Amino acid sequence: MARPTTAVDAVAERYLETSAALDPCAATESGIAGYDDQITDYSPDGVAARAQAARGALRELDATDPADDVDVVTVAAMRERLGVLLDKHDAGLDLGELNVIASPLQTMRNVFDLMPTDTESDWATIGRRLAQIPSGAAGYADALRAAVAAGHAPAARQVRRGIEQAGQIQHLFTGMVADAAPGNPALHAELVGHAESAAAAYASLARVFRDEIGPHAGEADGCGRDAYRVLSRSFLGAAVDLDEAYDWGLRLLASIVAEQDATAALLYPGATAAEALRRLDGEDRYVIHGTEALQHWMQDLSDRAVNALAGTHFEIAEPLRRLECRIAPTHTGGIYYTGPSEDLSRPGRMWWSVPHGVDTFHTWQETTTVFHEGVPGHHLQIGRAVVLADRLNRWRRLGCWVSGHGEGWALYAERLMAELGWLDDAGNRMGMLDAQRFRAARVVIDIGVHCGLTAPDGGTWDAQRAWNFLQSHSAMAEENLRFELDRYLGWPGQAPSYAIGQRIWHQLRDEMLARGVGLKDFHSRALDLGGLPLDVLRSALLTA
Repeated sequence: MARPTTAVDAVAERYLETSAALDPCAATESGIAGYDDQITDYSPDGVAARAQAARGALRELDATDPADDVDVVTVAAMRERLGVLLDKHDAGLDLGELNVIASPLQTMRNVFDLMPTDTESDWATIGRRLAQIPSGAAGYADALRAAVAAGHAPAARQVRRGIEQAGQIQHLFTGMVADAAPGNPALHAELVGHAESAAAAYASLARVFRDEIGPHAGEADGCGRDAYRVLSRSFLGAAVDLDEAYDWGLRLLASIVAEQDATAALLYPGATAAEALRRLDGEDRYVIHGTEALQHWMQDLSDRAVNALAGTHFEIAEPLRRLECRIAPTHTGGIYYTGPSEDLSRPGRMWWSVPHGVDTFHTWQETTTVFHEGVPGHHLQIGRAVVLADRLNRWRRLGCWVSGHGEGWALYAERLMAELGWLDDAGNRMGMLDAQRFRAARVVIDIGVHCGLTAPDGGTWDAQRAWNFLQSHSAMAEENLRFELDRYLGWPGQAPSYAIGQRIWHQLRDEMLARGVGLKDFHSRALDLGGLPLDVLRSALLTA
């Protein structure tokens, strides 16, 4: 029986629709229909409008009483999410954002990857959105100028990377429509014209980065402790002791290194972990050549995991048993997941963005990644919330993404698959440990650099120390690792949310099991709440 809609649900859903209208790119990412032909306004006015919408929703919540336990959780989650959004706004941290992975620079292009291209109508929708790229880029440039004027210029490293990426994205726009709508010459010509205008807008944006923003950008990468507190809370949905988290990150790293050493000895008696990692790359049984073979390997492993876990350790709704594994059209080196649309016409998808020139892949290193992005990781977690329309309002299902909850769960899922025997092969287990070591290292780097802490060598953290430290704790290729470091330096607080979120998920599991709750039941109870700030998740589980 479906749960009746309450007054709190109505507030949440009104806010979701307002947010979708004010941020159409985020609406597409969340699978909310009706906004795919629009682009987000990233100008100062657009940023201010989103903050005003949050204030209005909070006022509505103040005047609305919860009708049941679901409402209680919704109110707590909205207060936390909207409150931290306003804290970021008041600190000027949401204006003119620039980093290498998740700022308007990338979002205005990447959103097209999520749009269907099956029909001429689909391409016409893409054309309408493409036509708005010039105004979107101009508004973003105004926001960057306003950030500079307010004393919040992006770091020089992010500006330099932004110039490079703007140049690369120009070609992606034109390449995207090269073979579009072949049966409709007029529509094809229109799309090409819009793509060329979008490319020109990005060329202009690159000039803004170089000529207007660059001269004001500082070489220091750290954002400072005050800003970091706000940003960390925005990614976790919890306030943590940053100094304790830094020290914990160092201890965690040491424990994973010890576990890697033991696994290395199983693989190659007498070998160090670093030597084992090098030797694994030479093992033919772990090597795949070509992106087509990579895509097939991803899909096969994902399908096997879904089929094995459904009904045993998890309840997996039938629509979620379809997960598409794809090679992304971009070349950043990232691997990521995009959730299903609300009507499930667009399935959940795992994307692999392969750098130019990379043609060889090592499955020992990436088996754990498939579990992270797919099942029981992001696909199970995000997809499960989407299908809970009879229990949760649309904001809970589609609009409440918290990195610490989502990425923490995905790391928890990796360890869980090791517990369930899916990583008993010592090479694959070494890959999982390498990934976990990497996530622990970036807790230390991210907090250390942005809060100006003392590094293990006794000096103050900076980009060079971070690079040396990261290299010593990851087997990732240099190009990918360079991108990762630039990501941490330009996106404060996001990278640690993975391991810190995982820590909180494990703490919650331990507490629930101690109360006599079974593992499968714990998973169901937690995932049925949808995405939540981690403090709200803890309260919802432990007070139920």
